[in-house]
Amino acid sequence: MSEPEPLPPDDSAGHPVAAPTPLLDHVAPGYPPRQMARGLQTTRGMRRHLRAVRVLLNAMLFLALMYTITLTKALLIPLVLAAFLGLALNPLVAAGTRIHLPRWLTASVLMIGLIVGIGGGAGLLAQPAIGWFHGAPAAIKSFVPKLRSFTKPLEAANRATQTLVSGTVTRAATSQSTPISISAWDVVSTAPKVLAAVLSVLLLVFFFLIYGDTMLRRLVEITPSFAYKRHAVTIVRGIQTEVSRYLLTALLINASLGAITAGMLWLYKVPDPLLWGAVAMFANFIPYVGAIVTTTLLAVVGMLYANDASLEVFLPALTFAGITAVEGNLITPMIQGASMRLSPIAILLWLLVWGWLWGIPGALLAVPMLTCTKLIAERVRSWNWFAVIVQR
Repeated sequence: MSEPEPLPPDDSAGHPVAAPTPLLDHVAPGYPPRQMARGLQTTRGMRRHLRAVRVLLNAMLFLALMYTITLTKALLIPLVLAAFLGLALNPLVAAGTRIHLPRWLTASVLMIGLIVGIGGGAGLLAQPAIGWFHGAPAAIKSFVPKLRSFTKPLEAANRATQTLVSGTVTRAATSQSTPISISAWDVVSTAPKVLAAVLSVLLLVFFFLIYGDTMLRRLVEITPSFAYKRHAVTIVRGIQTEVSRYLLTALLINASLGAITAGMLWLYKVPDPLLWGAVAMFANFIPYVGAIVTTTLLAVVGMLYANDASLEVFLPALTFAGITAVEGNLITPMIQGASMRLSPIAILLWLLVWGWLWGIPGALLAVPMLTCTKLIAERVRSWNWFAVIVQR
């Protein structure tokens, strides 16, 4: 016969006490089981509270960072723009060092070329832009009578509807538009701020080109071990190469799009084709939104400067829409490759955030910042999730 199983021990009051589990005996031998279970529950509760506090602190840190970015945008926008220009021009300086040219000499030549290009472009585009602002109200007034052939059926239908409903015909009140004018005082008061911003960006680019590699080398030197140094050098060089290639490619594609747009507008005899070509080049840094805005703007310009109201005035806008469709869906993906492609949802959200924080400069810099952040996240193991989210 088998021996009877032993009964559980009783406490001092005669009530049975649960036998200690092997796990509790292994964790804390000889410790009372009820107190041990109570201690484990308290530990789990403290961990949950600490996790909630950490999430709350991270949210507060994120909001504080957003506020700081908005507050210091006058400082950060030139820094970000100068960093992008420095990364884009750094391969040219590195090519000069390979043929034994000093970095300061190559950087000086590049900066002189950049200053001449910016000054020449501003000189060519300032007069047409000011002339367009001055002439836009008169062009609108002269174009309104041309729309009579399109608006007459709509006005007749509106009058008939009002007669049926109320028995009387009401005329819409015409409002006088205020002419847009730019005075000399506006130019004089704005010029110092613009010149100071341009000068600060150029100086930052110049020093980034000369001392950028030295700063990166010193950052690598402070890493603790040789393995970390080698890994840091690999990551930094890869990021620098990929970001420089992306920025140069995007700049060349957008400049080519601006040149093609200017040539197309010149063939259509649209006034100031260089101005609208420059607008198309800069707006193309904002995917989707930039193409839509430029197409709408060209449609308005075509209507304002047309001799008569016909469908031919929309030919420049439609041609530009076709050019941007080919560029955005065929040429740019083929040149940049699949690694540079981003999710449209991520692009729109990024544009919304940075446009809200920094306005138009933030919208122009948003996609380059997103692409560079993705390239960095692909090489940093703890940030790989971000690259997976924004990848198309």
